[in-house]
Amino acid sequence: MIDQFINEHKLGSAFVNTANEYYIPLANRIALHQKDAKKTFCVGINGCQGSGKSTLGDFLGTYLYQIHALKVVILSLDDFYLDQQQRQQLASTVHPLFRTRGVPGTHNTGLMHQVLEKLSGAGNTLALPKFNKAADNPYPTDQWATVSPPADVVILEGWCWGVEAQSQADLRKPVNQLESLEDSDAAWRNYVNEQLYTHYQPLYKLMNYWLMLKAPDFSNVYNWRLEQEQKLAASLTTMAHSNVMNAAQIERFIQFYQRLTEHGLATLPTRCNEVFELDSKRTIIKHHLAAQLTGTSC
Repeated sequence: MIDQFINEHKLGSAFVNTANEYYIPLANRIALHQKDAKKTFCVGINGCQGSGKSTLGDFLGTYLYQIHALKVVILSLDDFYLDQQQRQQLASTVHPLFRTRGVPGTHNTGLMHQVLEKLSGAGNTLALPKFNKAADNPYPTDQWATVSPPADVVILEGWCWGVEAQSQADLRKPVNQLESLEDSDAAWRNYVNEQLYTHYQPLYKLMNYWLMLKAPDFSNVYNWRLEQEQKLAASLTTMAHSNVMNAAQIERFIQFYQRLTEHGLATLPTRCNEVFELDSKRTIIKHHLAAQLTGTSC
């Protein structure tokens, strides 16, 4: 199973050790928690851009299905992005920086709540949102995957998933050039913070178990995000490359994420059930396992 997963995801041979030492025991713990809960068990994964959230989520889903025969649904915060027209409306009425996807306020949290609730109950076939990053818009709804609820395990991963709002004092000082030059009055970051508190934090309560892939610091994000964009470009035809970012665009793009990424690195580890500390090459160098569970059922 591991060899096939490595081939499908184009991973290095070192992933075998990561899987055997960390991810398989984690999957077994999740299966045990789900069995004890006797209902849909929701797992939240936090990690900065390029940290390996999608790989971890996919591996857990594959293992839980193949080894434990559990019905697993994997969701990404990215797939709930608003479309370009909706973000343009935000840019016109709130702040120009909302043209760019990424921060709280650029996701459809109402749809996210509906999907999470429906996955825990019996009902009709459910379509799962899917965002096309190359086109910077959601895929047409007829291309969304469908599932039949209820799910045994729901995995939701996201770069700011689990991060809580900052204090007003923390918002005053810009963290980078983008905020200093293009958000000098702090209107953008204040609105982001308000959205995080009002619409995202209530959804965190739906998670039963929290995982974090913890980067050494924000300086790693540029190289990791560049790798992601290069992989995206390699997977596309030449005609579809128009929205793939170059190095200079990535350098600007990650500044949108810096504030909450650094805030998450500083505050999330003590609130997660498990934290996997990474080095600059994304190798796990330390693992922290807490005893308690958080949240309620989905």
